Amino acid sequence: MYLPQSFAETRREVLDALLRAYPLATVLLSGADGIVANLVPFELDGPRRLRGHVARGNELAHADGAEVLLLFHGPQGYVSPNWYPSKHATGREVPTWNYVVVEVRGRLRVIDDAQWLRAFLECLTDRHEAGLPQPWHVGDAPPDHIETSLRAIVGLEIAITGISGKFKLSQNHPAANRAGVVEGLRRRAAPGDAELADLMVRAEESRDGP
Repeated sequence: MYLPQSFAETRREVLDALLRAYPLATVLLSGADGIVANLVPFELDGPRRLRGHVARGNELAHADGAEVLLLFHGPQGYVSPNWYPSKHATGREVPTWNYVVVEVRGRLRVIDDAQWLRAFLECLTDRHEAGLPQPWHVGDAPPDHIETSLRAIVGLEIAITGISGKFKLSQNHPAANRAGVVEGLRRRAAPGDAELADLMVRAEESRDGP
């Protein structure tokens, strides 16, 4: 992806945090019929591996050994030039879009193993059910239903060969404009605006240092 240096995020702990907070990835695979895209939730398993699962009919289930590209999207939103103090002083500003995305490149391994799948699904659901008043567990479903469901899917393992982040958070603007964007996002309060504003504030704190 196009990655100006001012928007590059290289800190692995920051990239991993986004993968965990926004685990649904767009997976791009180049196949015989061209490029195909699928949405798959993944679990980060250490620094070099992602785990997921798909239906047996999915193109990814038949692409063992293939190289894949994954895009994990975080908060995003339109930025109005009216939020920039500089616009009111000079008028020389235009709209833009702020967003964060992590790009992962890796090699796909397809896993057709019911024991592996059950252990993975227990881990996956336990994490996403945590905090709910009555968490659902794999064992809550009838055993025959779980067995049937497991036969309908395969596991995916991505060996990570490269990872990079693009955090476009108005870094190319002066501090007053960045503060104006944060204020504008909080005032608009559209879906994702609060999360995007929080990211900008954390980036500002990181820029300022301890």
